[in-house]
Amino acid sequence: MLNECIEGLNIKPDGIYVDGTFGGGGHSSKILEKLTTGKLIAIDKDQTAISVGRQRFPDNPNLILINDDFKNIVDILDNLNISKIDGVLLDLGVSSYQLDTADRGFSYRFDAPLDMRMDQNATFSAYDVVNAYSEQELTEILFKYGEEPFARKIAREIVNARKKSDIKTTKQLADIIEKVVFKKHGSNPSTKTFQAIRIEVNSELERLDSAINSMIDRLNTNGRIAIITFHSLEDRIVKTVFKNRSSDCICDKSIPVCICGHKKEINIITKKPLVASDKEREANSRSTCAKLRIAEKI
Repeated sequence: MLNECIEGLNIKPDGIYVDGTFGGGGHSSKILEKLTTGKLIAIDKDQTAISVGRQRFPDNPNLILINDDFKNIVDILDNLNISKIDGVLLDLGVSSYQLDTADRGFSYRFDAPLDMRMDQNATFSAYDVVNAYSEQELTEILFKYGEEPFARKIAREIVNARKKSDIKTTKQLADIIEKVVFKKHGSNPSTKTFQAIRIEVNSELERLDSAINSMIDRLNTNGRIAIITFHSLEDRIVKTVFKNRSSDCICDKSIPVCICGHKKEINIITKKPLVASDKEREANSRSTCAKLRIAEKI
């Protein structure tokens, strides 16, 4: 949804923008094309992504690359002495580069060590979740983060398997899942479990709402925020934040008179989330579940 994001940000040549999930630099490159004297702060907690960015955009005066988590946006901007920005883009979830790099252990398509760390300096990995979490803990994260209806059965199978030996690879985990979840046309039985474990390893939903709120706080008037989500949990958080910030009252509906004093701060540009075109879905299957929401500061 590259074009939809760039159009939605309504980029000014002299503006200051944030790409909170730099990844392979696809969105950043298009933002940079539209800047003359403006700045792009590109953030990623994956050190490899930042290294690739330095090679791809050497000595670009409009680009500031930051190896950090976008959830630390307040500290990042403060350290750069930047009080306000004109736009921010978040492409949530795992990047295509991470999915397609076998030894990162994000995908069931490759036989690789169980890893799934976006920040490779982190010590906690998918191996720890699979081999150390209790059956109840595994059940809870698979159900909560993966919305996996077979969560309890998968968790029990994982615990039984690791009694014999540690589960060390993505293939071992996928084989265990396939004993419980039957293959369906167009759907891999490991998808939901791998998603859930990845979210747990990287704390992807933790502080997401506060980060989005902080970004909205830093927007200039008419500044825009565009967020792409890939599953319902992320989208629900974005939708809730946008709804609250675009409302004049956020009191409980049972209260007859407003007592919160809240004032509307943003206009929601996308009344319904934008989805990928048929053409993009054919070219990139990952875009099938993508939703784009855009809001503007007033």
